[in-house]
Amino acid sequence: MATTEECRAALEKLSDNLAGAEGNVRTAAALDRSLSCHITDLDVTFAGRLTDGRIEVLDTFDGQPREKADIRLAMTGDDLVALVDGELNFARAWGSGRVRLEAGVRDLFRLRKLM
Repeated sequence: MATTEECRAALEKLSDNLAGAEGNVRTAAALDRSLSCHITDLDVTFAGRLTDGRIEVLDTFDGQPREKADIRLAMTGDDLVALVDGELNFARAWGSGRVRLEAGVRDLFRLRKLM
């Protein structure tokens, strides 16, 4: 089972990947939205912002997200690490329910380019 520190490192790696992306991926990531990522097996939530193609984690706390973020993710820590390492396909994980993604319709259309 991935630790809280490994999950934070995975989010930092994802942020670096998004910041270095080009084309459609870069355009899709260039949002300014609040973001939460709930790690279900650890019952920990990372809250922050997706801004200019980077994820900035502003707070980490126990339990469910305290506020409804514009973009909400939920998954196990192992799945987060596997997604970022390229070992788990996001679209398949989302389709099978291993990863939950909730956002407004406009954001979902933009985010689909990241998948």
